[in-house]
Amino acid sequence: MGEVIGGILPYALGVAISPIPIIAAILMLLSPQAKGTSVGFLFGWLAGIVVALTAFILLAAVIPDGDPDASQPIAGTIKLLLGVALLLLAWRQWRGRPKAGEAPELPGWMSAIDQMRAGRGFGLAFVLAAVNPKNLLLAAGAGVEIGTAELPVAQVVVAALVFVVIAAITVAGPVIAYLVASERLAGPLESLRAWLVANNATIMTILLLVIGVVLVGKGIAAF
Repeated sequence: MGEVIGGILPYALGVAISPIPIIAAILMLLSPQAKGTSVGFLFGWLAGIVVALTAFILLAAVIPDGDPDASQPIAGTIKLLLGVALLLLAWRQWRGRPKAGEAPELPGWMSAIDQMRAGRGFGLAFVLAAVNPKNLLLAAGAGVEIGTAELPVAQVVVAALVFVVIAAITVAGPVIAYLVASERLAGPLESLRAWLVANNATIMTILLLVIGVVLVGKGIAAF
C-alpha cells in the first residue's frame, strides 16, 4: 500500500495547491455570511473530491488483471493520455497568463460570493472539485493508481482517505482556522488572496507541467 500512497501524493497535492478554490474560500471568509458559506463550501469540496475519486477507482478496478511483472498497456495508455491532457492544460494556462502590467482576471462568479449562502457555497465547491477538468484529470490519475493496485477494500479506503485529506487541506485549513480565530485572520487571509490572484497562472502551469510529465513517464514505463 505504501507504493500506492506514494503514487497518489502528487495528484493529491495537485488538487490541494489549486489557487482558484482557495481564493474562493478566502473570499467567502471575508464575506458577510462567512461562517455558513465557508462551511458549506468546505463540505462541497470534500464531497466533490470523494465522488470524483470513488468513480475513477471503480472504473479503474474493471481494467483486466495482468501479470504485475508484465507490461500493462491499458493502464499505461490511460496514464499517457491523462499526462498529455495535463500538459495541454499547462500550456493553455501559460498562454492565458496576464501580460506585463495587466491585472489578473478571475472568474466572473467570484463577484457573487458576497451574496452566497451555505447551499450555493456547497454546490460551487462540488462543481470545482468534481467537474473542473484539471481536478477530474488528477482524480482520474489517483483513481487509476488505487484501482489497478489490487488492494484489499480496507487498504483502498485508507489510500482514498489519504488522498482526500491532503487534497482538501488547503481549503479546510483556512476555514477551520477562521472558525477558531476569525478576528485575527482577516488581514493574513486578504494578503494570501492577493498573492494567489497574482500568481495563479504560474502556480497552475508549474503544477500541471510537473504532474503531466510524471504521468507520461509512468505511462511509458507501463509498456
